[in-house]
Amino acid sequence: MRPVSAAAAALTAAIGAGAAAVAAGRYASDAALKARPGRPLPGDPRLTVHEADGDRITLTRSLAALRPGTYGLDGDGCHAIVGPVLEGQAEAADAVVRRLVRVTHGRLEPGAKVRLTPQVHIGNPRDALGLEHADVDVPGELGGLPAWFVPGGRDTWVITVHGLGTTREHPMVVMDLLHRLRLPVLDLAYRGDVGAPRQPDGLAHLGDSEWRDLDAAIRYAVRYGAERVVLHGWSTGATMALRAAAHSALRDRITGLVLDSPVLDWELTLRALAKARRTPPPLLPLAVRAAQGRTGLSGDRITEAADAAALRIPTLLVHGPDDTLAPWRRSRELAARRPDLVTLYTVPDAPHAAMWNADPKGYEETLRRFLTPLM
Repeated sequence: MRPVSAAAAALTAAIGAGAAAVAAGRYASDAALKARPGRPLPGDPRLTVHEADGDRITLTRSLAALRPGTYGLDGDGCHAIVGPVLEGQAEAADAVVRRLVRVTHGRLEPGAKVRLTPQVHIGNPRDALGLEHADVDVPGELGGLPAWFVPGGRDTWVITVHGLGTTREHPMVVMDLLHRLRLPVLDLAYRGDVGAPRQPDGLAHLGDSEWRDLDAAIRYAVRYGAERVVLHGWSTGATMALRAAAHSALRDRITGLVLDSPVLDWELTLRALAKARRTPPPLLPLAVRAAQGRTGLSGDRITEAADAAALRIPTLLVHGPDDTLAPWRRSRELAARRPDLVTLYTVPDAPHAAMWNADPKGYEETLRRFLTPLM
């Protein structure tokens, strides 16, 4: 082969390899940037139903099936609520028996493939919890944002905002408690959710632009009677809450933050999602660069929002060591730097955004104590 031909072939191969690497990076970044609300996140294990009878359900034994607490159980055409593991009830060594609270949709047939999800309830607050609510439309910069408003007798409102892989149905896990405390609740769907406007680029921004929809919800709450607001966010919803507390024109009305499994380092979360999609380790930096190039994400903006020195309001931080998508080291650091404002409630054995699920009683009591002086 002539030298010129050899050089051209090498260049062509290099360009081809580079293009393949870029394509692989884009594919890996899709795990976070194209995560559809209500759809399983990469790495969520599938379980097999062996039997569902009365108040018991038998599942294939796995670490996921053994998680403590209360979860939703999602499958094709079916949904149920399952409670704790019933020790000593399994008839086979490869099986786990859990309490079956109720089947809310469809049927749980033997052999059905299902997943545990932190999103326990489906439907709306009236159908799922018996709570009267209004369907409202929050004016956002991209268009109307659907939300549920559950009325209460106080002038402190709680605005709830879901995170990765869930919908506005997820915050219903705390609505019963908030209703008992007579706190009005505004549960928001934001850009990219069903019924809400799409992002202009069609991609999720891990809270970096979505926080402006939360800002719109704060304006809506104040317009309709809220004297004070508490922001309760899960996952990227917690990131949105931090951004709103730092930058909203109405941030003086925000008197408290509840941050559940907050994404405080988007690069670590994106790497974790890409890794769960079985992206080879050498391609993980490409996934981060691809996400940054496609969305303009900046780690500096999230770092700025989570700056301990800039925090001005009481904050309840609920997180645990078993969260592999938003490592809780960042949460511990934030709490350690601001013990005067931040209360860290640690929940073991809980995957991402499932702190309530793993410990419902402890979570709700901690939340009640935090909210009481803010009412």
